[in-house]
Amino acid sequence: MSVSMMPTAGALGQLGVRKAAILLIQLGKERASAVMEHLTDGEVELISAEIARLDRISASETEQVLTEFRDLMTAHAHISQGGFAFAQSLLEQSLGADRAKEIMERLHAAAVQMPFQFLHRADPAQLRGFIADEHPQVIALVLAHMTPDKASLLLSGLPAYQQAIVAHRIAVMDRTNPDIIRTVESILERKLSSMLQPAEMSRVGGVDSLVNVINRSDRPTERQIVEGLEGLDPELADEVKSRMFMFEDIVGLDDRSVQQVLRQVDAGDLALALKGVSEAVRAKITGNLSQRAAENLLEEIELLGAVRLAQVEEAQQAVIRTIRQLEEQGQIMVRRGNDDELIL
Repeated sequence: MSVSMMPTAGALGQLGVRKAAILLIQLGKERASAVMEHLTDGEVELISAEIARLDRISASETEQVLTEFRDLMTAHAHISQGGFAFAQSLLEQSLGADRAKEIMERLHAAAVQMPFQFLHRADPAQLRGFIADEHPQVIALVLAHMTPDKASLLLSGLPAYQQAIVAHRIAVMDRTNPDIIRTVESILERKLSSMLQPAEMSRVGGVDSLVNVINRSDRPTERQIVEGLEGLDPELADEVKSRMFMFEDIVGLDDRSVQQVLRQVDAGDLALALKGVSEAVRAKITGNLSQRAAENLLEEIELLGAVRLAQVEEAQQAVIRTIRQLEEQGQIMVRRGNDDELIL
């Protein structure tokens, strides 16, 4: 199965628990684990229990599940290209009217449950220009319902003074009345109609949501947001910083983890990243290199001479990206906040 066909939490939900369990078994341990990281605790428990209950699965049932999943993912891809009508038209050509109708009805039902779906097809530059004029609370509500990658693009494009205000509102947001969400959604959809082709309380936002957005921003945006939060809400700024990994936090990594990071980092980026850092950070890095490699690194730092702050921050961000990638892969452990607490 290709990376583009890897299941999302939404696609698994549309399959149902038994079919989702069968699909994950077919993916194998490594890829199934990567998918389950994005599920809620409740979803993981349900699917894990179903996997445990499964004994023998017939080849015909497996084939049926894989076919259904492929059709759902194909429909998702068509929707992203041209909307629901376009997707249904293409599915009818390939699967027939009845099967296409069944798939689209399922996707329509899922879209109704997830607010602001119509924004996901908008061009980020157009959307950024549009929401910049909205009230900060409206912008925060929209970003909290978007993927961290897209929310980061939109947040980084806002004026610096607005970034901190919106970031603050995302962090303190907890539960929003669904009637309010529907009203905002309806108003925005009407306003955007010329630009775009056409339960319970909703839990969005929070500090974790904000940290996910900031972690995907460039270093200048990250710094502006944190500095802005310090002026708006110092306690919240401290909490956000405790959950983020800053370049200086590399001193808190164990030596084995530092050595793994150094094997992945470009030597030029490393030299730039260490320009002007504290002695503790520099010692942590050089202490995990051979004597010859450490001498060469220090010599390269000196040869750099004066460099722009933006260059240093960009290099540090490259190192941080490597650390986050290794952490996501489970190869290193990064301590944050109260992570020093041990469970025996």
